[in-house]
Amino acid sequence: MTRPIPRGASSARPRSGGSREPRPTYQCDACGHQPPKWVGRCPECGEWGSVIEAAPGPVVSGKVVSSRMPAEPARPISQISAAPAKARPTHVPELDRVLGGGMVPGAVVLLAGEPGVGKSTLLLDVAQRWAEAGETPSLVVSGEESVSQVRLRAERMGALHDELYLAAESDLGAVIGHLDAVKPGLLIVDSVQTISTGTAEGVSGGVTQVRAVTATLVSIAKERGIATVLVGHVTKDGNVAGPRVLEHLVDVVLHFEGDKHSSLRLVRGIKNRFGAADEVGCFEMHEGGISSLSDPSGLFLTRYSEPVPGTCVTVAMEGRRALVTEVQALIGGTVPGSPRRTVSGLDSARLAMVLAVLQRRVERLTLHDKEVFAATVGGIRVVEPAADLAVALAVASGGLNLALHPTLAAIGEVGLTGEVRRVGAVPRRLAEAARLGFRFALVPPGCGPSSTGVVPDGMRVEEVGDLRSALQWAARFSAE
Repeated sequence: MTRPIPRGASSARPRSGGSREPRPTYQCDACGHQPPKWVGRCPECGEWGSVIEAAPGPVVSGKVVSSRMPAEPARPISQISAAPAKARPTHVPELDRVLGGGMVPGAVVLLAGEPGVGKSTLLLDVAQRWAEAGETPSLVVSGEESVSQVRLRAERMGALHDELYLAAESDLGAVIGHLDAVKPGLLIVDSVQTISTGTAEGVSGGVTQVRAVTATLVSIAKERGIATVLVGHVTKDGNVAGPRVLEHLVDVVLHFEGDKHSSLRLVRGIKNRFGAADEVGCFEMHEGGISSLSDPSGLFLTRYSEPVPGTCVTVAMEGRRALVTEVQALIGGTVPGSPRRTVSGLDSARLAMVLAVLQRRVERLTLHDKEVFAATVGGIRVVEPAADLAVALAVASGGLNLALHPTLAAIGEVGLTGEVRRVGAVPRRLAEAARLGFRFALVPPGCGPSSTGVVPDGMRVEEVGDLRSALQWAARFSAE
């Protein structure tokens, strides 16, 4: 049976060669996600009002790409020299540590961090030290501040070298013009979201603009051998703002972290094509600028005149660096209803798990109706499971009013049955604790001297299989 044609509709089918209006496409201006239709909130990044109609892309004809003569023929890898890719030190020790020795000519580094954390201050110090080396000048292009504002910060830091050039630009063509005039060996763009180009659509800082600007700067850096640092904004979730492809275009991705109420700053490697991607550099902010911290462990400890209940020390791993960190816990009074569980510098979910295990597995310790506050010292954030045992001992020490030995370090992950599980890099952690004068250590089974055969001089290491044995050994050490 033939279906009747509605009134006003054409019965003729569109010809195969006829033109049809392109279907509108939509794209999130924050993350680049392309939903099938317009929505008020991006389903990928969750931003409201960021989905806009995108311009239709060019139609691919499907023609076969013909071969052409390459600019440089392929050669055996044994005949290729690695000298042009040798890293050049920035003379900022902690940054060189994260980068794997320094900046590689032609490499592009993306440094992301929250506003006010100190990204511009750190990079201005890098530009000053690069200029002082005397090989090639450094160029800082600011799209957020005027050259006078940057000059004021430079005076405070003492960064006034003649080979350090400043420019305030927001147009990509003008930035390339500065590169032609200065011919720097180091280029710093602060920030990539403020630079725009007329060859791409969209507003400055949008997905299309950021992608086009970054691709052009990467191409110029590779062609001219310019070490380039791009400053990137971050979202409220701490991720790099802009399209995800931005992190794929660059060679190195670094995150600059730090609490505004603390002087400690961390540069954490996320991606590195020229070295280890798990390194961490430590810095200290002060009135004169920023400086490297080669030995930051002392910042995360409190020296007491006598032992205090509610404290325990662990050794956290930040990349390949071991940091001796103090964990503090305070047990409040009994409250009706749901008591508070407040943390600072720790993972709240892991604290809740440790409290449940202590409540279930340790006698004479009642926590279900008491407020618990736990924190780290010095503004460091410790979220690795290796700190579970120290958190548990700190809470038990506060709840039982038992002061632990001031030179005791606890390392290990706590399971739901109360067992202490193995963690990585225990010899390195113990060596760092022994270097700072710690005499006792509690470690998981299989990580002590009976298994590894390595014990730092002057340190007594005991293997504990569960929380009960850990508390028993901690009480014995306190009596010594």
